[in-house]
Amino acid sequence: MNYKVRGLDVSHYQGDVDWREVARSGRYQFVYMKATEGHDFADDTFESNWSEAKANGMLVGAYHFFSSRSSGARQADHFISVVPVEEASLPPVIDLEIALDHDVGTIQGELKAMMDKLEDVYGKKPILYVTYATYNAYTSDGFEAYDIWIRDIVKFPTLKADREWTLWQYCNRGRVKGIDAYVDINVFHGDQDAFERRFKRTAPIG
Repeated sequence: MNYKVRGLDVSHYQGDVDWREVARSGRYQFVYMKATEGHDFADDTFESNWSEAKANGMLVGAYHFFSSRSSGARQADHFISVVPVEEASLPPVIDLEIALDHDVGTIQGELKAMMDKLEDVYGKKPILYVTYATYNAYTSDGFEAYDIWIRDIVKFPTLKADREWTLWQYCNRGRVKGIDAYVDINVFHGDQDAFERRFKRTAPIG
């Protein structure tokens, strides 16, 4: 693995995380944590994960699990009600793991509505977390302005038309000291300098 900038993504499935222990290893620079899903679900570990990971020097970001059962605008409002607006945090992420039988135009429209609203509030273009299936079905065209976070736990990721990815979830059964469950591990597509340029902290964490 040539990519040195690594991070985690967590949710309530990881239980109570000892962020001091996680940070102590020095192996992980950033963490994304589940905040919301649909228009009404909030992850009950988000608030503690957000504050504790920051307090231990990690760069934090929040993700939303997108639902086809409510509008993008309504889902954006829900995310905004839960996730603090902090300049030093990572861009919001929309996790797109829906069924493949929806009308493409409808899903694209709701995604863009949500992304526009999040960008207006947080001042950063959201990142799209996708599988190959959802990327090819819904976001391979028309979302070129947005960074892609791809899941591939088998091989090096490749996207249509040689599209670059920004984050890669390469492991879904990681073992990390301080977390008493399997955890997803990710890398950034670039070196440390590129990471700092892309996600530069513009205010103190903590």
